[in-house]
Amino acid sequence: MARVILHRELFDYDSALREEFPVICGVDEAGRGPLAGDVYAAAVILTDGTLIDYLNDSKKISESRRELLYDEVIAKAEAYCIATASVEEIDSLNILNATMLAMKRAAEGLGIKPDMALIDGNRLPELECPAQCVIKGDATSASIAAASVLAKVARDRYMRELAAKYPEYCFEQHKGYGTALHCEMLRKYGPSEVHRRSFLKKILGDSNE
Repeated sequence: MARVILHRELFDYDSALREEFPVICGVDEAGRGPLAGDVYAAAVILTDGTLIDYLNDSKKISESRRELLYDEVIAKAEAYCIATASVEEIDSLNILNATMLAMKRAAEGLGIKPDMALIDGNRLPELECPAQCVIKGDATSASIAAASVLAKVARDRYMRELAAKYPEYCFEQHKGYGTALHCEMLRKYGPSEVHRRSFLKKILGDSNE
């Protein structure tokens, strides 16, 4: 019989908070570091008593498991929203502000106003509801872990779509991150319209036009 893993402590963390804030949402992002593509964010509201086996920080879960969890989170969430900030917004606002914008769009696109938003990391977006930072939140809170799965899977799927449009950059292999292969392709072909020009100066120097 296959062993089922439940990270109960993540759900207990959220349950304790619901004593003061009955409706909480978790918010996380994916794609701050890559050289190409939009930055993604997701917000998720789980009801008390909802349990999801294997749910954890998305970086600690295999790609195949994340795909399964993506569908389960969507099926079990009381509400969820996936949002983005574009490459153009990243280049004009900088990546931190663009990430905050994507998080704001996700949290405020839920359709339900939470009593508290739990934000992974150490910076808060400007939200219409109370919010608090949770350092390493995707390994602390079930709601944030659920958001991390949605954001990561949605962005990976988007990068595979970009790979079909721009096959020369091999996006399906590195998801836009600055790997040796990606940098080699950038030097060979130059940047595409989906590359973050503000990220490329160290790689392309003055040729980043």
